[in-house]
Formats: sequence, C-alpha cells, structure tokens
Amino acid sequence: MHMNGNWTTTPVTTDLVRGAYELERTEHGVLPHRLPARARAQCSDAQLAMAEAQPSGVRLVFRTRATVIELDALRTKMAYKGAPPRPDGVYDLLVDGRLAAQAGVTGGNVQMVDMTTGTRETRPGPVGTVRFTELPDRIKDVEIWLPYNEITELVALRADAPVESAPDSGRKVWLHHGSSISHGSDAASPSTTWPALAAALGGVELMNLGLGGSALLDPFTARALRDTPADLISVKIGINIVNADLMRLRAFTPAVHGFLDTIREGHPTAPLMVVSPIYCAIHEDTPGPSAPDFSNLSAGRLQFMAAGDPAERAAGKLTLNVIRDELARVVKQRAAEDPHLYYLDGRDLYGEADFAELPLPDQLHPDAATHRRMGDRFNALAFGTDGPLALPAGDRP
Repeated sequence: MHMNGNWTTTPVTTDLVRGAYELERTEHGVLPHRLPARARAQCSDAQLAMAEAQPSGVRLVFRTRATVIELDALRTKMAYKGAPPRPDGVYDLLVDGRLAAQAGVTGGNVQMVDMTTGTRETRPGPVGTVRFTELPDRIKDVEIWLPYNEITELVALRADAPVESAPDSGRKVWLHHGSSISHGSDAASPSTTWPALAAALGGVELMNLGLGGSALLDPFTARALRDTPADLISVKIGINIVNADLMRLRAFTPAVHGFLDTIREGHPTAPLMVVSPIYCAIHEDTPGPSAPDFSNLSAGRLQFMAAGDPAERAAGKLTLNVIRDELARVVKQRAAEDPHLYYLDGRDLYGEADFAELPLPDQLHPDAATHRRMGDRFNALAFGTDGPLALPAGDRP
C-alpha cells in the first residue's frame, strides 16, 4: 500500500475478493475466475471460458473511511454480430449492506461472436476507471459487486483513505450452480441477480457458480463444487442440457448421479438442494437445441426458439418436463440414504402463471422483475423457517 498525494493504492489480493475461486495474474492486474485452472484446462469450450471469467457474484469487500473510491478495470464485453449491442455492465457499490451507488467502466475489449458460425474475434481496448464519490465519512464496510456480464481484469484500487480487509462476517456460505439464469442473464445489476437477492434476504454469503450456457453436468464443475468450502449447496440442472441438445435420458440419469456423488465426496452432510428448470414455454415439451430466431432482429430483439422435434422424446430426447420428472425421481431415490438431499421444482420459482404475467423477453431469460421474484421465492422456499437450507433462527437477518 502506498500514498500518492491523498490517495492510497491497495493491491487487489484474495483477502479483498469474495465469490471467486481463484485470481489469475495478468499483464494488467488480476482476473477473477469462478472455476479452478485444472477445470479450465479440461474444456476448450469458448462459451464456458467466457462464462467462468465473467465475475457473477464476485465482489471486492473491505473496510474504509474513504469518501472517494476508484477502481481501474479492463473489461471484455460481448457483442453478437447482427444483433443490437448488449447492455454495459454495472458495478454496484454497497455501504454496510445497502446499495449506495452504481457506475460503469468505459473502454475495454470487445469479443465479437458470430452466432451463425460460432466464431469469435476480440478487439482490444484501453483500461477504464469506475469512480464512486460522496461516500459517508465514517468507518464502513464497502462491497463493490463486479458486472456479471463482462470479463473484468482488476488493475488498481484507490481511495482517499486506507483500505483494510473486512472481518469475516460469520455468515454461512451458500454455494450455488446453475445456468445463465443463475449467472444473472438480464438482471438489472450484479447485486440484483436472483441468487444475489436470495443470499441478501437469507443472510448468507454467496458463491455463485452459475455458468451461462454451461450447466452441463461436467465432472470438473462437480469437482469444483466438491472442493469449495460451503455450508449450504444448491444445483440447478436442466435448461442448458436441453439448449445444447447435449445428451439423452440414458446419459442424463447416470450423469446426475455422478455429479451428486462427487459433490457429496466433499460435502457429505451439507444440505444439498437439486432445483429443476423454471418454466420455459418453448422447451416444456419440445427438445433442443435452442436456436437464435433472427426474424425480430430488425426490431432490435434477439429471441430464441426450440429447434427439436417433440416426436423424438420417444427416442430419449430431453425436454424440461422429462428432466423435472427424472430429477424428482433421482432425488427421491437418493434421499432414502441421504437425509440432507432435497428437491425443488423450478416452477415454484417461476411457473406458467408467472410466464403469463412476466414473460421471458427472449423466450429463455428472465427480466429484472423476474429475478426479484425468483430471489424472493428462493429465499422463502430454501432459507425460510421450514426451508431445507434454513439457518438457525439466531443466524437469520
């Protein structure tokens, strides 16, 4: 830590970062990862590489008296050829647990994806600065939640007063894994994704392994879950397996068992909840793959459609209803010997009636209002007094 005029520059180290599996040193600074290097080395998929390096649920947490805080960051923003620009990422600043300010960063790299060919091209850009001012002049706990939708290299943290790591909150750690919906897709900001909202309501520390497009029962993801310290665990399984048309029922059932077996090697008695897919009209009874529907692009809207054939269910092709039935059966079978294993039907978070009121704008991803509803409902169903992930009364907020 060194002083430069009235500024204190503090290196970004692991004691200031929550929600990341590890920090990679880069030429610019540090890059938070949500999967370990060993896992990243076992998969060459560009979608997964992007998703795990987008810092959903990752935040800088520290204690300071500072009234001005600056963070230099190099973002990599996604863009899709022929589609309207994606919204800029948002940084949420929380003071003593309450949202106090929001900002964005300029510059940065752009990764251009051509969805028709699957090719990607990165155009480099400069480091930018996020600045928060007029903070209360007192000792306070500060959290800076990083954008869930931009790969973010952290270059420098500056403040007009010294920064120190915040003491351990003593809260239970909730480890969650899921798809782009858990990752945060189309939420308003990083602290208002449904897992972040549920964690705040439930009084738990979030470790979010929501991986856009990549909740695919990969063994390396199961090992990352196994090896991450946690008190409460949930895994949301299904939609990406249909999106990608990845496997049939014959492969799905043993893969679910194997995934849960691996998690249990590291967490033999932690409350573990298996969550099935939320309601998604296009895939309830129609298999994948999901395909972009370019017909509305001229109106500035990208939508998705189901490209599978319902008749193929007879050959073991997976739909959301098939997956829900099988997950419920698998959990019931395993719970006979695993009293801390639970099932939650995703339609209890967002069902057909919710779809009628708050439709999925692109047919796959919820909007900001739906993230709030899902966060409220997960908190009530999982962390509430009788919920399977409930905390003792004294630990709840």
